[in-house]
Amino acid sequence: MFKLVLIGFGGALGSVLRYLLGGWIQRATSVSFPTGTLFINVSGCFAIGFLGMLFTGPLLIREEYRVAILVGILGGYTTFSTFGRETFMLAGDNQVLYAVTNLLLSNTFGLVAVWLGHRLAEHWFGV
Repeated sequence: MFKLVLIGFGGALGSVLRYLLGGWIQRATSVSFPTGTLFINVSGCFAIGFLGMLFTGPLLIREEYRVAILVGILGGYTTFSTFGRETFMLAGDNQVLYAVTNLLLSNTFGLVAVWLGHRLAEHWFGV
């Protein structure tokens, strides 16, 4: 039960962070391309790659805290459901180039960010 409470609390925290940071970035860029969502997805992928590596090696933490961070906070923070809807809406608004660009950038940069976070954690902690 304690694990579920931590996941729920982490999810709420991640969702609020996603809303505030993603919205701020979107307003700062002032374009119709979903830059806020792209940033959230890439940074969330980096964080899960980095922390996932740490939590399975040099920085062992209790399972409930690991799950609260990786599933709760980062699950609430990343926005692939929002990404899907925004990409769909762009395509529906005849902004197909933006839709395809968002699809390619989010997936490519997301996977690269997971890899980079993983490798950086390995390097910093000598794993």
